[in-house]
Amino acid sequence: MMGSRKYSQEELNRTLWEAADSSRANVDGSVYKDYVLLFLFYKYMSDLHRHEIKKLTERYGQDSDRISLRLKSTRFFLPEGTSFHDLYKQKNADNIGELINIALHRIEDANGSRLEGLFSIDFNSDAVLGRTDQRNKMLRNLMDDFARIDLTTAGDDVIGNAYMYMIERFGSDAGKKAGEFFTVKSVATLLAKLAKPQPGWRTCDPTCGSGGLLLLAGAEIEAQCSKDYALYGQESIGSTYNLARMNMFLHGKDSARLEWGDTLNNPLLKEGDSLMRFDLVVANPPFSLKKWKGDNIENDPYNRFHRGIPPRTKGDYAFISHMVETANAKEGKVVVIVPHGVLFRGASEGRIRQSLLRENIVDTVIGLPAGLFHTTGIPVAILVLDRSREPGGKNEDRRDVFFVEASKLYRSAKAQNIMDDEHIEKILEAVEDRKDIEKFCRSVQPEEIEENDFNLNITRYVDTFEEEEEIDIEANLKELEEIDRELEKLEKQMNEHLKALGILK
Repeated sequence: MMGSRKYSQEELNRTLWEAADSSRANVDGSVYKDYVLLFLFYKYMSDLHRHEIKKLTERYGQDSDRISLRLKSTRFFLPEGTSFHDLYKQKNADNIGELINIALHRIEDANGSRLEGLFSIDFNSDAVLGRTDQRNKMLRNLMDDFARIDLTTAGDDVIGNAYMYMIERFGSDAGKKAGEFFTVKSVATLLAKLAKPQPGWRTCDPTCGSGGLLLLAGAEIEAQCSKDYALYGQESIGSTYNLARMNMFLHGKDSARLEWGDTLNNPLLKEGDSLMRFDLVVANPPFSLKKWKGDNIENDPYNRFHRGIPPRTKGDYAFISHMVETANAKEGKVVVIVPHGVLFRGASEGRIRQSLLRENIVDTVIGLPAGLFHTTGIPVAILVLDRSREPGGKNEDRRDVFFVEASKLYRSAKAQNIMDDEHIEKILEAVEDRKDIEKFCRSVQPEEIEENDFNLNITRYVDTFEEEEEIDIEANLKELEEIDRELEKLEKQMNEHLKALGILK
């Protein structure tokens, strides 16, 4: 399509989205994304495989055994006849959906645990993709569009970024379902920069979605000219878990350890019989998750809920409790997105919040604008919990909680509000300096928070009241009199014109 030159990021983003969107037919976007993103991954693998065969053939000639042996030592292996290019030759077959399924399952089998279960969706499904003629038309259009794009002509970073761009576009279309797999990039970027991950750190996202937060945390370390870090995640939704696996692969992070399961009731990131501990834990958990509580929570073998059991109808503090307990004692950090209710709700949640404050690990509370997320219009907050403030940690002498009231830092857009780079930078500078700025941020000592019954509602500590401009009643009355006189004058002129025309007697 564009020869052998490299794609720019913008070109590839636009081309891939147009290819995906033009083939959609009547399939719901939240489901269709799984097919398109898997297809993008499949095409990328196929292009790399073909490119590798070309290089090996130039090197070893027609020595097929040697070429096959070398192919099996690469990141993945595609058995003969399973690549996108092989299937494209059969695109007009009546059972093209079935042929795609067979090829993908053969690739899974050939690559063992690396790709096990990755291609679990059904390209031959009447229920999801429609009747045979409708399904075949969609698949052929998709194959035609992707056939024109050689993904080896884009760099690895460009491919990975394009995948994230596609996830973001599908997130825009998916509405409330977007929260299952996607965090708005501006908020995710702010989260990663607040976390300040360092070389050598282990970072975990216990509700990792498609893996964007983990990758951004890694990017912060790579910006320091280091690739010394490890990424871990767990995700409860199978299709989203597979999106994350593909995302890691496309970004060259094959070594990331991702698990599929319910973090609260079945945490799978373990070392022996104990939960793994991390230098950094980041997350955008589902807000106020209902029915989160399993039968064994009261007797949790990892003692994650020793501060109290959150209510069955709101899982926010369950995720927070898990995150704190998996952060390294005396040095680990937690950065998490929460609904504002987490800051002030009472009962068991209030008791857990009080305990976290008395432990001196609540470091920063940031209120964000409403309307940032596709999933909800409510304003949200970011909590930074720092275990280095515990006795024996390097920040044990820090006692204050720093509040930032950033609800007005946004740009209005058609579908949602947007935080631009300058908004993010203003928040980061405030948190770094930790100095009071009127009506924006304030350092608050624990005694004041205790006086407020451990309520962390930001407006209790950062005064956002704006005095209304004083109204000059006398001047306004005088202005109204002048307007009345002008209207009376215009009315007389109009009447004279109407009389001249014979309309008014």
